[in-house]
Amino acid sequence: MKKLSPGQVASHLKSVPDWSLRGKTIRRQFEFAGFMPAVDFVNRVARRAERNDHHPDINIRWNKVTLAFSTHSKGGLTELDFESARQVGAIFARHFGKT
Repeated sequence: MKKLSPGQVASHLKSVPDWSLRGKTIRRQFEFAGFMPAVDFVNRVARRAERNDHHPDINIRWNKVTLAFSTHSKGGLTELDFESARQVGAIFARHFGKT
């Protein structure tokens, strides 16, 4: 999988509007009713990441989880990062009733 050009990154960002670009990563913060739902979400994301063999950076702060994707082996963003972001958004919507 090839690293995306800046123009391709800008185009792909439109498919994940809740995510933002920061350097060579895309990131999003998710908010939950408390700590345990946040951990449940992280566990669901972790299982998906293992299946995809593509793992986000994860930061848990009580009821907030921040995820960041980048393809470190390619030195930036690839299609896989944006597909992973869409999958994470679907997990959030399906299990936590939010988009």
